[in-house]
Amino acid sequence: MRDAHSAESRPYHHGDLRRALVDAARRLLEAEGPSALSLRAVAREAGVSPAAPYHHFKDKAELLDAVAHEGWEMLNARMAEAKAAAEGRQQLTALGIAYVCFAREHPALYRVMYDAARDKEMLPIEMEDGSDDSAYCRVRDTMIEHGADPTAETDLELATIASWCAAHGLAEMAGFKQFEHMKDALGGEQQFIAAVLQHMGLFPHTHRD
Repeated sequence: MRDAHSAESRPYHHGDLRRALVDAARRLLEAEGPSALSLRAVAREAGVSPAAPYHHFKDKAELLDAVAHEGWEMLNARMAEAKAAAEGRQQLTALGIAYVCFAREHPALYRVMYDAARDKEMLPIEMEDGSDDSAYCRVRDTMIEHGADPTAETDLELATIASWCAAHGLAEMAGFKQFEHMKDALGGEQQFIAAVLQHMGLFPHTHRD
């Protein structure tokens, strides 16, 4: 049960109000779902006054954009760690596994990440070309590292899109109960995810590894 004392009775003590509000919003989102999110509820969760969120967010949509940005940063970090821990062309599969596992572990946050981007004219900055921390570009660059032709721009972009869409679709379907027997046969969920990704044949042929 949450603290019954009102937020007004507790002095604000966070060093970074925006950070505290985003963290509180993510906790609420993952515990209770998007319907539980409001600026008032987030203020209560953060232990600040109901007016405090308006210093940083004009409305719930702006707060959700900030939460989505947090989610993209988490996903990017997860994929970077997965790549660093793998070798050779297994790095490509490791990126896909990290993506799907993140989506499965943070379903409400994952949904907000895409919902927040759906009506925007541009992709989230974390997926844009040239972003140093772009998970999307990490997939493309890993393909190049393992032999994809960087001058075949259209083919490379299509392969990157296909790989991203494949991981996205698998994230949506990996929880289906119909696949439990496959997970058991292969030794677990991660093994199942890896096997599906490897059978898709999405990655360009390479002359290395």
